[in-house]
Amino acid sequence: MPQDLSTPITATAETESVAPQRFAAIDLGSNSFHLLVANYQHERLQVVARLGEKVQLAAGLDDDGLLNEAAIQRALDCLGRFAPFLSDIPHGNLRIVGTNALRDARNSQAFIERAEAQLGHAIEIIAGREEARLIYLGAAHALAENGRRLIVDIGGGSTEFIIGEAFEPKALESLRMGCVTFSRRFFPDGELNEKRMRRAEIAALSELANIQRPYQRLGWDDPVGSSGTIKAAASVLHAYGDTPHEGVITRSGLKKLRERLLKCKQLDKVELDGLKTDRAKVFPAGVAILGAIFEAFDLTQMRFADGALREGVLYDMAGRNSAEDSRSKSLESLKRTYDVDTRQGANVADTAERLFNQVRHAWSLGPAQARHLQWASHVHEIGLAISHSQFHRHGAYLLEHSDLAGFSRPEQRQLAFLVRAHRRKFPLKEWQALPETQQASAQKLARLLRLAVLFNHSRPEATPALPLLSVDSDSLTITLPDSDEPTLLSTDLEQEQAFMQAAGFNFAVKQVKAEA
Repeated sequence: MPQDLSTPITATAETESVAPQRFAAIDLGSNSFHLLVANYQHERLQVVARLGEKVQLAAGLDDDGLLNEAAIQRALDCLGRFAPFLSDIPHGNLRIVGTNALRDARNSQAFIERAEAQLGHAIEIIAGREEARLIYLGAAHALAENGRRLIVDIGGGSTEFIIGEAFEPKALESLRMGCVTFSRRFFPDGELNEKRMRRAEIAALSELANIQRPYQRLGWDDPVGSSGTIKAAASVLHAYGDTPHEGVITRSGLKKLRERLLKCKQLDKVELDGLKTDRAKVFPAGVAILGAIFEAFDLTQMRFADGALREGVLYDMAGRNSAEDSRSKSLESLKRTYDVDTRQGANVADTAERLFNQVRHAWSLGPAQARHLQWASHVHEIGLAISHSQFHRHGAYLLEHSDLAGFSRPEQRQLAFLVRAHRRKFPLKEWQALPETQQASAQKLARLLRLAVLFNHSRPEATPALPLLSVDSDSLTITLPDSDEPTLLSTDLEQEQAFMQAAGFNFAVKQVKAEA
């Protein structure tokens, strides 16, 4: 039977074991970098190590959108201090994610290459809505109460807004406003006054205008804030007795906080009880954004909750390769949206899996590659929703540019490549544009997917009989019963030989006479 998208290809010792697994996440934020190391057991995290440093990466972006060397060096120095905590983390249990500053920086790849060389691990730049989803996952696990929640996370370069129930987000958005970027924009020389504060608030209200009404229509019972700015605001209000309960921000308390900040007159003179020194200079901009959120959504109060992006990353990793894998759920949703022929996708997936199992050892392919092949098989025809002509190209575009919860950008790009490569000429240019570490497995998976599609060209009710597939290095040989009559399959395979030869890959079709 074909694999369901939510079913892992191969159960591993890690997924079956009741012993705790150790995971680690690094959040490369626009203001701060955070490391979280935790043991995961019985669906709970037990923190082993937690570190955070104010790197202020976004402050290092110049007018041309380039990170300056000073900011890059601050970031690398911080990662050097994180590195000793990662030595005993299994490679698959570590995830490093970059957010808004790295999304915006034109030279982010140059920094990433240096950071990856230092840490020996890949770094992912995640999309804004994926950041929002992970923030919600982390915050939701920290909240015991049920009901519909509004989660707000004010970061250094972006602010995320999520409405959700239990662990399921209903609305996700990431807006381009943060305490570091707004500090540079509205308080460039450090002067702090009413006019500048209000300009920052109005700019935030302008960003909020696009989501204000749809979010209010969805509604919520419980407004919750996470991460540094909101935590700091709650701390200051508690220190001055301007809140009824610790961890709660009220509208009246926020107004008093705003007045205290304006009395400071300069960013470098911001000193408030409960406020850490390293946050002081970006705090007024964060409060301006928070005030605009209260104004736009007509909030009377908001409570702070632990749990944000890094916790969400850990819970997401723990749920991968299981029925809770958000990536499989994303593709199931995409299939429904674009009315993909599920029977044909399942037949191709079944054939691809059986082909994969014949060559997996010779080609050193593992469970991760098997999952990518399954995913690509199920959605290889998604482009038909746009046009039958060049539908493989349309499908690749949809997969690369859609918001696919759970997928990192490298994963999404590889999935898009497999769909792009499943028919017609092999796309050498797109293949060579993949990271070198992905190219070898990507061409092998693409060739298997192409064969699986050919064997199901006639769109049979059930999956067809499977031929013998053998490999010698990168050469593929397929063995079929001898026949004097041309068939759809033999014609397709003859064309495939020409496509592979043009791409520089060896593919042979061997015919043997059936025994009497």
